[in-house]
Amino acid sequence: MDDLRLGVVGLGVRSDLAGLAHRPGEGSRLVACCDRDPQTLRKARDRFGPDLLTVADHRELLHAGLDGVLVLTPDHTHEPIGLDFLRAGIPVFMEKPLAITIEGCDRLLAAAQSHGTRLYVGHNMRHMPVIRTIRELIEDGAIGQVKAIWCRHFVGHGGDFYFKDWHADRRNTTGLLLQKGAHDIDVIHWLGGGYTRQVNAMGGLVVYGDITSRRDRKPGERMTDWLSPDNWPPLSQRDLNPVVDVEDLSMMQMRLDNGVFASYQQCHFTPDYWRNYTVIGTAGRLENFGDSEGAVVKVWNRRSDYRADADIEVPVHTPPGTHGGADPRLMAEFLDFVRSDGATVTSPVAAREAVAAGYAATASLRDGGRAVDVPPPAPEVVAYFSKAEPGK
Repeated sequence: MDDLRLGVVGLGVRSDLAGLAHRPGEGSRLVACCDRDPQTLRKARDRFGPDLLTVADHRELLHAGLDGVLVLTPDHTHEPIGLDFLRAGIPVFMEKPLAITIEGCDRLLAAAQSHGTRLYVGHNMRHMPVIRTIRELIEDGAIGQVKAIWCRHFVGHGGDFYFKDWHADRRNTTGLLLQKGAHDIDVIHWLGGGYTRQVNAMGGLVVYGDITSRRDRKPGERMTDWLSPDNWPPLSQRDLNPVVDVEDLSMMQMRLDNGVFASYQQCHFTPDYWRNYTVIGTAGRLENFGDSEGAVVKVWNRRSDYRADADIEVPVHTPPGTHGGADPRLMAEFLDFVRSDGATVTSPVAAREAVAAGYAATASLRDGGRAVDVPPPAPEVVAYFSKAEPGK
């Protein structure tokens, strides 16, 4: 079996995904990299081999004989870069979110449809063991028919992760309900079996906006350079991005097209970092405690007062690999998708729907919490991707 020839655009923090794809002699190899930082490109040759093609403009990769490309650049660049590769017929792995507007997502989906190009979006939470455990319990009928889903997202490293670089500027992300929330919104849709059609939201920039210490990032500087548990409490943070205009506290409510109701809450200044999902059905309730090694999913399906012990308790094993072992599975799925049209757990249509809900919620949040309708994608696009990706 010949190795797939892969390229990567963007060698920042998420370039670990490129490392997972680089398996010379085992089915895939990185043969080309694009980044605007010369030092990063020099290091890439040490990482992926001296014969690596390195360029500063992604358009130079359009005719490099690639079998697929990983787009791991900042969010606001996903659409223009992705469109170039899709129109050239090169299969694309797009790091979430798909784009930062509904219209941007729809242009990408339409390009994939019109050019018959494979598109894959890296919603790795669908591969996280704790999420898969929750979904399996729902499918097994442990709580009956799902009626409500609540997600609380405690982003304990939020100040370091999202307020010291491009993430803090809404021109690059729309907002963190979209940028960070797209993963969880997608999971809510997956667990609930539907897509959001109406939202309302509230929130604000309530902590990090008060910090006046700001600076630009140096060339080649990455989040791992400033991440530290010593950056606590939140108001002691220093060197935030010069522009900070995204919310650090937000909450949204969703009505799905199948009648399920859901809520998502996100806080970027908590001391702990994890997600808590509660799913309530017609015959019980389940909840996860922790989302990595040592996590457990508990199910209550008998009437009672408060009980710490549950009727069903499922320990969650976390395999090796980033994001709770999800990223290796994610990349293996993409490579199989490129090589043999293998079925995928992720879906570009679902990725678009997650962005659409986050985008509409951000509009609501910034306009007094009014209810906002979420437009569905074009029926012909939905039909195309349901055929293009078996098993959806």
